[in-house]
Amino acid sequence: MIVVGLVEIWLGGWPFAALVILACGAMIWELARMTEGRASLPPVGLGVLGAAALLAIELLPQDRGWTLPVAAVLAALPSLAGLPGGRRHRRAFVPYAFLIMLTGLALISLRADPGLPVILWIVAVVVASDVAGYFAGRTIGGPKFWPAISPKKTWSGTIAGWIGAALVGLVFVQAGWGGWGLVALSPLVAFTGQMGDIAESWIKRRTGVKDSSNLIPGHGGVMDRFDALATATVLVWALSFVMPLPLAGG
Repeated sequence: MIVVGLVEIWLGGWPFAALVILACGAMIWELARMTEGRASLPPVGLGVLGAAALLAIELLPQDRGWTLPVAAVLAALPSLAGLPGGRRHRRAFVPYAFLIMLTGLALISLRADPGLPVILWIVAVVVASDVAGYFAGRTIGGPKFWPAISPKKTWSGTIAGWIGAALVGLVFVQAGWGGWGLVALSPLVAFTGQMGDIAESWIKRRTGVKDSSNLIPGHGGVMDRFDALATATVLVWALSFVMPLPLAGG
């Protein structure tokens, strides 16, 4: 899975977009499956709708004034289509389905511009903060970060995750892939990713499931692997509209 992901990130273009669209469709399916009601639309149908909407957005002409409004409507389709039929936990389904769609748009957009470095940086920050947080939490322990929702997360692990993220930023600076602003921005991205992890934990607690699915043997579902990446990517994408990213090409 790691090898396939890295190859697709490296290739960019439609190979990368296809992987993102499939992953987002799978996450919509998982979310719909966890919140399915007695007469709600089938999860598979919502997953296909999410993937088809992302594909349609990518095929829209980029130089038309109506492109943005149409893209916004398409991105909202899974959230709206998932409402009828007595769906459980609608307050969780609607915003998270929209977040998944934004994640797909953000990944494809950022890979196109600024390009490869920004995707590698986001992935490295999320992975480093997760690994550092895991080992620090198990080794140091201490007070829980948010025990009501994610009882395993500790403040020591959270802070270690921020430090690990800052080190990733430092490595990118030393490699000539970004400016010193990366060192300060990386912990913020890591924290946003950690909150994405907690958000998915909250949804799973409300729906009474351990894993979002079993699509990835031994690792649960796609949401379980990409919850932190989703919120981190959307944050970076949003920041790219209001400030130049301190990355090569940003």
